[in-house]
This record gives sequence, structure tokens and C-alpha cells, in this order.
Amino acid sequence: MAQKSEFTVQNAYVYNTSSPFRWIFSHVWRYKILLIGAVLMYLTAWFSFSYTKFLFGAAAEEIVNPTGPDGLVLIALAILFFSVMDGLSALGGSLSLETIAQRLSRDGRQELYENLLAKSQTFHDQQRVGDIMARSTDDINNMNMMINPGVLFIAEMVMGLTVPVLMIAAIRWELLLVPIVFIVTYIITVRPYSARLQPVVNNQREAFGVMNAGLEESISGIEVVKASARETFERFKFRRHARAYREYFAEQGRVEALYLPMLLYGFALGAIFLHAMLIYQREIPLGLSNPFGIAEIIAVMSLAATLRFPIFISVFSFSLIQLGIASGGRVLKVISAESDMDENAVGHSAPIVGEIVFENVSFGYEGGSVLQDISFRIAPGQTVAIVGQTGSGKSTLTDLINRTYDVRNGRILIDGVDARQWSLQSLRSQISRIEQDVFLFSRTIAENIAFGAPEATQAQIEQAAREAQAHEFITSFSEGYQTKVGERGVTLSGGQRQRIALARAFLSNPRILILDDSTSAIDSATEDEIQKAIRRAQQGRTTLLITHRLSQIRWADQIIVLDQGRISAQGSHEELLRHSPQYRRIFARYDAALPEAITGD
Repeated sequence: MAQKSEFTVQNAYVYNTSSPFRWIFSHVWRYKILLIGAVLMYLTAWFSFSYTKFLFGAAAEEIVNPTGPDGLVLIALAILFFSVMDGLSALGGSLSLETIAQRLSRDGRQELYENLLAKSQTFHDQQRVGDIMARSTDDINNMNMMINPGVLFIAEMVMGLTVPVLMIAAIRWELLLVPIVFIVTYIITVRPYSARLQPVVNNQREAFGVMNAGLEESISGIEVVKASARETFERFKFRRHARAYREYFAEQGRVEALYLPMLLYGFALGAIFLHAMLIYQREIPLGLSNPFGIAEIIAVMSLAATLRFPIFISVFSFSLIQLGIASGGRVLKVISAESDMDENAVGHSAPIVGEIVFENVSFGYEGGSVLQDISFRIAPGQTVAIVGQTGSGKSTLTDLINRTYDVRNGRILIDGVDARQWSLQSLRSQISRIEQDVFLFSRTIAENIAFGAPEATQAQIEQAAREAQAHEFITSFSEGYQTKVGERGVTLSGGQRQRIALARAFLSNPRILILDDSTSAIDSATEDEIQKAIRRAQQGRTTLLITHRLSQIRWADQIIVLDQGRISAQGSHEELLRHSPQYRRIFARYDAALPEAITGD
């Protein structure tokens, strides 16, 4: 069964997500030609390198028993040729692995980003942004390092042990005894080493995520930190997280310090030499035609000496591989996380007229209850105000209309069709929502206004800005509409951000417009002008207002009063003033003339 997703990429490459190792391998196997080429080139490199060691023995034999005036020259040229082959093949293998590593980083980040876009709001509500950033940057980089130099070291280790041992066997098969015992012992000692290293590496990655998440929260909330004079507290909190991260590095070092194969190699090298000398002492006195002599001993010991490098780098290769798999597991955990909403690409798709019907709708977060048994109808083109005390569920109610969240019980009908039956893209593209806390991207003002309508012309962008009363302050900037705003629009005032958000909504031409206290940061004079623009924009559109301002509520066709997640009253402004004590209480403190109005009625 396919995983639910709010966004999918057509014809995307499918990776194996059954385990971190298989997921990473499926990324690598996507470039199987490069991988197979790298293996073949490293085989060529190690055979060339090992054969030069064999030729050292031939050179020694030539010195002891010359075969002609050009014997040493030919051997030297052969060593030069195979050395060049070794270098070129190793270079080709390294380039291939580095290409795979960089493509793994690119593809892994792209896959993670696309999956994050596809996750529901419920998923994102539960995540720490800093930890997500750590996974998409540092963890992906560790996967890159796993391939190069991690896999490179593994290839060097496997071939560096296999090829020289095979060539030793070609010289004298009896000499396989010590290398085989050494390799078996090596495997036995490496298994518990890997078992000890894995949890340390996993904890290290989790500690980095915690540290990064704490850093992001502190920087994002720097205004609150400074206003509360909590710099010292934040400093010590970060220091505690950084210390935990460092301790796992130190623990990794302690595990690596107990790596035994290098010690075993020292015994193996001595044992190989001893075995070679025993064979030499046994055969030389016999006067054999092809005795095991000095040339063979030099060749064998040269080949045995090459075993040191693969054993030495194996300590790093295991750390890099474990780190890459641990990081891959963290990334895959996000990718594989279940989403509770699907885009329903083949669902209902049509121009929205604007009728909204709630039928016995209930909703809550994480098992709690926010809305209970909500039922009402909004006719196409109506303006409806939703009011209530803080925490009564006003914003949550409007979140359900465009399926930011899905209802738990009941249903919401848009033009007579259950919202869950609509294509998510078709539904959301025709609904525009403006929050009190406006989010602007770190882009130009023009790009922010045209975010929902990227094909809009400059004239259309400016017209939308005029309707939102934003054109005047935008043109006061030296770069006008090309002025870049800071992250989240921090270089603009609250009122300026809200007007840009209104312009963005006007430009996207929605069929349903949701205004969540969207003029709270605007002065009264500007608000009057924006109200006129909103009235023009709402013509032919269904509009939902969440506000406490009587100036906006009075002209609503219908007002819904929420109390602790339930509808306590609904009707026109005059009707509610007469019949709803709660409605009167909500606005008593906002309108000094309200008591007189009530008395007059």
C-alpha cells in the first residue's frame, strides 16, 4: 500500500526504504555503472600494486643471478608500468566513488525535501526545525562521507587483503596458513568492535540533532531571549548539549582505541616471515632446481607488508560506515513517517462556488478535543464572522476547511462534496488564508506577493498591492518591489507584513477567503481603506473573518459564536446583541458604546 502524501513527484525514482542500509544502497545502485566501474578499477589498481611487490623479488633474483645486461632495466620498466597503472586506476576509482557520493547527497536531500513537502501539518507540528535541518545537512553529509572515503576504504581493505594473499599463494601455497588464520582472527575481533561502536554512533547523531534544534530555537526566538535577559541560561543550555555531543565523540575514540587488528597484524607479519624462513631452511640444503630462496622471501614479505594499510584504514572505514548508516536511519525515519492525509490526485476537481457546510464536525489534537459537534451552513458569497474567547477553536475551525487538518468525526462539504473527496491541489489552490502572524519568505516583495500566482505580471502585482494599501510604503523603499525582506519578513513592521499578505491573497484570486485577525497590526485609518478593498475582493467570494473588531463584524452576513469548542449562538450582529449574553460579554470591552446600544434595543 502506497504511503499517504500531500504532494508527489511524477515518475520519481523509487528507492528501497525497508532499512537504512538498503535505502542507501538503492541510492548507490541507481548509478550501478559507476559503481561497477569503480570496483573494476580498484581491482586493477590492487593487482598492479601487488604485482610491483612481486617484481621486487624478481629484481632481487636478477641482482643475485643476472640473466643479461638488460634484465634489471626491463624489470624496472615493468615496475614503472604497473605503478602508473595502479595510480591511474585508483584515480578513476576515486573519481567514480566521489561522483556517486555527491549524487547520493543531491538525491538524498531532494528526496527528503520532497517528502517534507508531502507531510501533513500534523507531522510538522511535532517536529523541531533544528533537528530537521540537522538531518538534511549534517546527516546527509555523513552519508556522502560513507561513500567516499568510507566505501573507498572498505574497497581498499577487502582488495588490499585479498589480492596480496592470492599472490602469496601463487608464490608458495603453504604460506597461506598464517594469512588465513590472521584474516579469520581479524573477522572475529571486528564483529564485537562494530557492535560496541554502533550505539555510540547512533547516540552521537541524536545528540547532534538535539544540539542543533536547541540552537535553532534560541536564534529564532532571539528577541524573546534578549527581552527576558536569558542569554546566560541559553548559553549554559547550549553548552550542556555541546558537552553531550562531545562526550559521544570521546566515547567513540575510546572504542576505536581498543581496535585489536593492528596488534594482530604485527604478530601475523612476524609469523609470515618465520614461516618463510622455515621453508627456506628446509629447501635450500636439498639443492632443488626451483628452491624457495631470497627472491621469494623478498616478494612474500613485500606483499605481506602491503596488508598493513588496509588493516590501518579499516578502523576509519568502520566508523564512517556506521556513521553513514546511523545518519541514513535518521533521514529515513523522516521519509518513512506516516502522513495522515493524501493529496487524492484523482479526486474531485472543479471551480469552487463557495458553499461551506459543517455537519456534526468534531476535531482534536493528539486525542484532545477542540471542536465538538459543529454544524452550520455558509451560502456562496456570504461573509461570516467567527468570534469567541481565546482558545475556543476559531482558527482550528478554519484550518479544517482547506484540510490543513482532517476532521475526526462528521464531515465538511465544499459545494456539496466532502472536502476529503476533493483533489487537495484543486481545493487549496482556490482557498486563501491570511494569518495574524504573517509569514513572508526571504525574497523580494514582488516574489512574496506573487507567491500564489507566480505567472502574475508586474502590473497585476502592483494592482494587488494598491488594493491592500501596500503600494505607497513599498515604493518608498529604494528598490521598491525588488526590496528583499529578511527571513519571516523581520525587516518590515507587523502592519506592512499584513498588507503584503493581503496583496498576496488578492492576487491569487481565491474563491474562499479566510482572514484570521489579519488587520490586527494595522492602524484605524489604514484599516478603513483595507476594509473597502476587502469588500471589493469579497464580491462573489465566500469570506470567513476571525476578529474581535466590531468595525469588521458589523457588516458580516452571519456571525458564529464559539464557546469551548461548541457553537453557542449564531445570527446577525443585531440578533446576537439581543439574544446572546456571551456575544455581548465578548465585545463589551471593545466598544464603549455597546451598553447604550443594548439599552436602546
